[in-house]
Parts: sequence; C-alpha cells; structure tokens
Amino acid sequence: MKRPGVLSVYRWELIKLRYQKRTYLGLGASLIVPIIFVVAIHFRHDRRGGDFAFASYLTRSGLAVPLVIMLFGAVWMFPLITALVAGDIFASEDHNGTLKTILTRSLERGQIFAGKALAAATYAVAAILLGGTVAVIAGSIQSGFNSLQTLSGTVVSAPKGLELVYVGLLVYLIPIGTVVCIGLLLSTITRNSAAAVVGTLMVSLLFQLIGILPGLTGLQPYLLSTQFNAWQGLLRTPIDWSPIIRAAWVCAMYGVPAMAAAFLVFLRRDVAGG
Repeated sequence: MKRPGVLSVYRWELIKLRYQKRTYLGLGASLIVPIIFVVAIHFRHDRRGGDFAFASYLTRSGLAVPLVIMLFGAVWMFPLITALVAGDIFASEDHNGTLKTILTRSLERGQIFAGKALAAATYAVAAILLGGTVAVIAGSIQSGFNSLQTLSGTVVSAPKGLELVYVGLLVYLIPIGTVVCIGLLLSTITRNSAAAVVGTLMVSLLFQLIGILPGLTGLQPYLLSTQFNAWQGLLRTPIDWSPIIRAAWVCAMYGVPAMAAAFLVFLRRDVAGG
C-alpha cells in the first residue's frame, strides 16, 4: 500500500477548508467587497472621482475597479483574508488536539508542514483571483468593458487592459505570499488561531505605519507594504519591471526566513501532551 505524502496532506487540508467557516468568511469578503464598491460607484453623486490612481476611470471602464480594489485592499482587507487560514492552519491542530493523531498516519513532519503550507497558499491565491474576477465582472456591468488609460497616459484596448489586470493580480500574489509565510510562523509559534490571525494583520499594519512615519521615507522601498504597489509598474508605458523585481527579492527577504522559522518550530514541537 502506498504511503501518504505531501499531496495526500494537501488534499486533506483542502477538504478540511471546505468545512471551515473562516474559509467562506474570507472568500465571501473577496466576493462581496467589489460588489459593494461598484454599487457605491453607481449611486454616488460626485462623478469626478478622487485623488487616487484610476479614480477618474471608475465610471468609464470596469477594468479600473479591480485596480482600485488592489490599491486599497492592501491596507488590511487582503492581509486579513490571507491570515484567516494561514494563521489558523497549524494553531487549530493544537486547539483541537489532533496533531498527534495526524503524526500517527505514517507521515513525516516535513510532509505535514508542506501540505498545510500549500493549502494556505492555495486559499490565498483563490481569494485574490476571486476578488479580481468579481471586480472585473461587476465593474464591467456598471461602467462597461472599455479601454483603460495607463499610469503613463496611454490608452490600451479592453482585452489588453484585462490582460494587464490579471498579470497585475499575479504580481500582487508576491507580497500576499509573504503574508502567508508570516501567518504560518505565528500559527506555529502562538498555537492560537486568534492570536496568529490578529498578529499577522498587526504585522501588515505595522509596515503601513512605518511607511508613513516622517524621517523613515528611505525605508519605503524595502517595506512589505510598498511591494503591494509593484503591479503598478505594469500600467506604465513601457512596462517598468524594476518595482516587480524589487518586490520579488524584498518579499523573499521577509518570507523565506519566516517560512524557515515556522518549519523549524513545527519540527521541534512537542506533541506528547495531545
């Protein structure tokens, strides 16, 4: 009989996520927030927009909606949605006393860790892509599937704009992946779901705070919060790859040590008590 491995753990974790309320809470937020945003656009009286990127295009092209959602969702919404699962996926085993049972299924700790980490990452990817897709559909219903003006002032066709939106979502997943790593670390250290979820969100907000403090502007290119704007390089003519490249190594600078520390903590965990 073939022994279970990483893929078996991954499948088990995805099945478990299907029956957890927090899974649908996060995915529901990814679905509902863009719809509420579009409804607000429809009923607002001031059609001039705001003083943020793509504001003036919200009523001209539905493709501007996912871009604005990404712009503001980085503050707390998407980090919180990501933390709901990443911060719980190990801590819940301690709360339920089930880790010892899992370790008796001919599984190594490394396999369990990898399977759980993949499940948390899959959930984060699903939440971001779901939110982006709903924003595109709702925005297009409201403002039309029309051409989009880039940050350089160049107008691109609707199909090209759609392509840029989804490539932008993929770039957005780079810092989201780091949030997953931080959530996994706090989940293994605290052994408490609420503490890990709130802690992950607090870390994200701390980066935001550091970024606006006077005298610390020199740190902005190296903050995790700044990397959530890397996708904007795609909306320039020609494409500016420098923020995307920087996001890759800056996020790795935070994410890799967090993931490694989480793995080491999990390997050394004493489960004799349950």
